[in-house]
Amino acid sequence: MGERAAVLVTGGTGRLGRHAVDSLRSRGHDVRVLSRRPGDDHVVGDLATGEGLAAALDGVDTVVHLATSRSKDIGQTRNLLDAMAGSGSKSPAHLIFISIVGVDRIPYGYYRDKVSSEQAIEASGVPHTIIRVTQFHGFVHEVLEAQRRLPVTLVLPVSAQTIHMPEVAERLADLVDAGPSGRVADLGGPEQLTLREYAQQWQAARGVKRPIWALHLPGKAIAAFAAGHHMSGLPGAGTVTYREFLVEGATNEP
Repeated sequence: MGERAAVLVTGGTGRLGRHAVDSLRSRGHDVRVLSRRPGDDHVVGDLATGEGLAAALDGVDTVVHLATSRSKDIGQTRNLLDAMAGSGSKSPAHLIFISIVGVDRIPYGYYRDKVSSEQAIEASGVPHTIIRVTQFHGFVHEVLEAQRRLPVTLVLPVSAQTIHMPEVAERLADLVDAGPSGRVADLGGPEQLTLREYAQQWQAARGVKRPIWALHLPGKAIAAFAAGHHMSGLPGAGTVTYREFLVEGATNEP
């Protein structure tokens, strides 16, 4: 384990963020959460405007940047980088950025924004670590749960390599301990399943049996997913399978 660090987590009230905060605190780190609203162990700041970021960064050794807006990530990342570079310290804090496997190979707007954020971080001069992660178990689970009242289950004819969110949080804590490492190896789940197989496991866990229909949609992004560009390859570093996630009652990814 590394030395005790003062860590600022953006997106710390989100699902992954809460796991990351718990993992970091379990290792003895002093963790504060960036939020637009006051709260326990919160520091108030706004990534969208940059307001309050300088004060939030005061005394921080590492920033774990997990906040995402689905549309304005690059603007928020640039505001954070500007605040870190102008913090007045001799050495800016270490910035850890979580990205997604395949962002540079899949023509999807949200992914392009992630690539832009990666590039801005690499060009900033701020000590950094970038890790790309496959989709979470909870993402596929939410898509399936949203269909629970339909007479059929709809899936795309693609595969996925999902990973358990607490395992991602533990890897982020490892990266805090390791210090600036640049672009590190992609992090993927323990198995590659078709979305039909995910749906079959989900139905079995729910005790239902419905037709599973494949939606064949056009487009370059769908073709890139079908080609598997969003998967890291096997063996993945994750150990908890989707079936095990279901057995746990899907409670660890609220």
